[in-house]
Amino acid sequence: MRTAIAPLELRRPKSIGDALKMLRDDQELVPIAGCTDLYVAVNFGTLVGSRFLDLWSLEPLRKISATDVTLTIGAMATFTDIIKSRHVRKHLPMLVEAARQIGGPQIQNRGTIGGNIANASPAGDSLPVLSAADAMIVLRSASAERRVKFTEFYTGYRKSVRRPDELVVAVEIPRQNGTQWFRKVGTRAAQAISKIVMAAVRDPAGPRIALGSVAATTVRVPKTEAALARGASMEAAARVLESEITPIDDVRSTADYRRTVSANLLRRFWADTSRPSP
Repeated sequence: MRTAIAPLELRRPKSIGDALKMLRDDQELVPIAGCTDLYVAVNFGTLVGSRFLDLWSLEPLRKISATDVTLTIGAMATFTDIIKSRHVRKHLPMLVEAARQIGGPQIQNRGTIGGNIANASPAGDSLPVLSAADAMIVLRSASAERRVKFTEFYTGYRKSVRRPDELVVAVEIPRQNGTQWFRKVGTRAAQAISKIVMAAVRDPAGPRIALGSVAATTVRVPKTEAALARGASMEAAARVLESEITPIDDVRSTADYRRTVSANLLRRFWADTSRPSP
């Protein structure tokens, strides 16, 4: 019986090195892991590519570790792994909060941090967290490894600097100073694509604020950060934010709604992080 997946080819590497050699030799291969987005594309008939590289069994890429200065999360770590990790809970609690709001348990069990990064959706819930945390993306090919600042990783809608022969193998997050904050606004409390998502850190050296679903990529808002750092009023900072983002009208929301709610989230972040810890 012929099905929607009948013409597709799947290759299963035995190791990371094996996977990288396969990508080097056949750059038409599409890396996959949890497949939470790929299966949607199959069902809607929008799947791009026909030859796939299944990374799910590469256990070394699931490792989560931490030193005094850096939290390292392997690309194959699932959102369930992130929720359970003592290292992530200690060093990046806003990522735990984001992971808890990504779909339901089934999606959290299958979806991976590397998949969220590589998928490059501007609505990816973990991505503003990584942006606000000044994360570094670790890319590896068969011949070399390189690190790219998260804020320089995306080049456009669902586009990045990752080359066809490279895999996202890990994300590195420096130690965070200050109070972390995360909010997602969606149609319902769970299992909804975000209309707007904001992650922020109120660092004594200056706030770092990132948003999803307000532009073609996840974005930092340096003008808004600078306004708050120099002591601008909240209303002035909110006006800067509204002019700095470039949301669109789509099936989930309108540009005006996204601007208004983004400004409200900024106010909420500043108010919440102004309060002393309990």
